[in-house]
Amino acid sequence: MSSLLPIFPLELVLLPGVPLPLHIFEPRYKEMIAECLEQKKPFGVVRASSDGVADIGCTAEIMSVTKKYDDGRMDIMTRGVERFEVIQVNEEREFLQAEISVVEDEAERPAAEMVTQAVRLHAEIAKLAGAEPSGPDEDAGNLSFLLAGSLPLDLDFKQSLLATLSEAKRLEAVVGYLEAILPGLRRAAKARWN
Repeated sequence: MSSLLPIFPLELVLLPGVPLPLHIFEPRYKEMIAECLEQKKPFGVVRASSDGVADIGCTAEIMSVTKKYDDGRMDIMTRGVERFEVIQVNEEREFLQAEISVVEDEAERPAAEMVTQAVRLHAEIAKLAGAEPSGPDEDAGNLSFLLAGSLPLDLDFKQSLLATLSEAKRLEAVVGYLEAILPGLRRAAKARWN
């Protein structure tokens, strides 16, 4: 089952379950978002880089229009919903559209210790950054996406997470990534406190 999905190429990686505020100002995207709002349908966010657009993206559901400007610009709050693979790009309209197929996860569940460790590392990093460690619940579906999406992590890392089809493997990658950046964050925090 595939139909054309409006595509919004951005220099970011949207992950399922993660909120994304957007400021819509280009005429083609004002047209696209107006259409999505009217038809109550999602659009796709794909990472844009100098190499073009990524093959794997995430659909975005428009949660609300937070502000409308007189000139037609608007601020919207969206949230990542499901991953997709771009099968074919369609350039018949002002904005890109793509034929897509939804990307499903393998059924394998992550080990409980891995989940606990990921949540603990995330909380420590949030605390070091001076934020309230109010991370996602250990029972949250797509925990790896929620943890990675709440931190300003490397885009290549987020893109590889988006393409990984196993929550267990994604959590393992998140734990490895957080463990790698933690010593530097601890040193920086210690230097601030001294």
